[in-house]
Amino acid sequence: MVGWVEIPVTDMDRAKIFYETVFEIAISVHDLGGLIMGWFPYEEGVKGISGSLVKHEMYQPSDQAGALIYFSCKDVAKEAARVAGAGGEVLRTKTAIGGGHGYMALIKDSEGNRIGLHSQS
Repeated sequence: MVGWVEIPVTDMDRAKIFYETVFEIAISVHDLGGLIMGWFPYEEGVKGISGSLVKHEMYQPSDQAGALIYFSCKDVAKEAARVAGAGGEVLRTKTAIGGGHGYMALIKDSEGNRIGLHSQS
C-alpha cells in the first residue's frame, strides 16, 4: 500500500552525499517552488517504491518520532559499514529477525533521522 516516502533533511547537500555514499546510488535534486527534493532512483515496473529527501520548513528530521522507513539491501552489513564514513551512526548492527524474515539494522542518517535496513542475507 505504501507508494512514496519523504525523508526530512536540513542540509540537502550533506544528506545527498550521505545517501549516495551508503546506498551507492545517484540522487537528483529539484527545487519545486521552495520545496527542495532529492529524488531516489526509480524504475517503472520494478518491484518496490521510491521516495525523496525533502528540505522545507514543514519537514523536521527525527530519530525517535514518526514512521520508521526500511531500505531493502543485498546485505545490511555492507550498507551499515558505510554509514559512519558518510556522517551517520549505526544504532543497531545487523540482527537476525527470525522466522526466515532476514536481517535488519538501524542507522541514524546525517540529518538525524532513524532509518532501517533490511536484507534476506
